Amino acid sequence: MISVLQRVRQAHVEIDGQVVGRIDAGLLVLLCAEQGDTEAQAERLLAKVLKLRVFADDAGKMNRSLQDVGGGLLVVSQFTLAADTRSGNRPGFSQAAAPAEGERLYAHFVALARAAHPQVETGEFGVDMQVHLVNDGPVTIPLRIAPEGDLLRKA
Repeated sequence: MISVLQRVRQAHVEIDGQVVGRIDAGLLVLLCAEQGDTEAQAERLLAKVLKLRVFADDAGKMNRSLQDVGGGLLVVSQFTLAADTRSGNRPGFSQAAAPAEGERLYAHFVALARAAHPQVETGEFGVDMQVHLVNDGPVTIPLRIAPEGDLLRKA
């Protein structure tokens, strides 16, 4: 699974001009399932998201997690994270999970998040959305959980 985490001061998602998910300070997670991804990868990714120390402590060092600060979590599906741009000028998306499988893994991630964290908001899978955010820092971190469970940074 591929994700991009953005530490935000606030973020919200709109569909057809209506806000469907909103958080104040916390993390915006853009999430993509690739072919062959599993529920176990979603579970490992969520554990990393909740415990990643990207919020400042009293000394100003990134030493606190989302759970430590009690921030919001906004999860938005984004299959374009699987873009293959190695050739030509049009990205290919053949490595993205099929829509039904991507939606199933997205829903699994969200259900786990809601069980583990008090404030979880979402967009809507497979729908044209407008994501508004104030990136805090800016802090933006790409994460990828490989099928074998190794955590990889994706450049």
